[in-house]
Amino acid sequence: MNAPLTTQNFKGTVGRTLADSEAHFEDPPHPGEGAPNVVIVLLDDTGFAQFGCFGSDIDTPNVDALAADGLQYTNFHVAPLCSPTRASLLTGRSQHAVGMRGVSNWRTGFPNQLG
Repeated sequence: MNAPLTTQNFKGTVGRTLADSEAHFEDPPHPGEGAPNVVIVLLDDTGFAQFGCFGSDIDTPNVDALAADGLQYTNFHVAPLCSPTRASLLTGRSQHAVGMRGVSNWRTGFPNQLG
C-alpha cells in the first residue's frame, strides 16, 4: 500500500521544471501539552551480531541492559541511511511509502518528497 499524496496543505506550485516550481515549507508539528516522553534507541552502522544480547562474544553491557528491559526486534529491515530507517521503525511502513528517501532534515518544499 502506498501513502496517499496529500496536497491539501501544499501552497506552492509544481511546474514543468524546477525553475517553474515554487516550494512551500510548512512549520513542523509540535507535541501538545502533556504529550508522553518516549525514548527510542536506534544504533546506526551496526549489525545484530555485534551485541551480547544477540549472542556475540563482544562485551556490550549497556546495550545488553537496555535490551533486557526493552523491546528487541529479531526481524527488521533497514535502509542505508538512518532517517529512512527511523521512518520505517516509527511508522511500521516502508520508507518509500512515507516519502522518506534520504536525510530527514533535507526539506525540498514539495509534497511526498521528504529527505
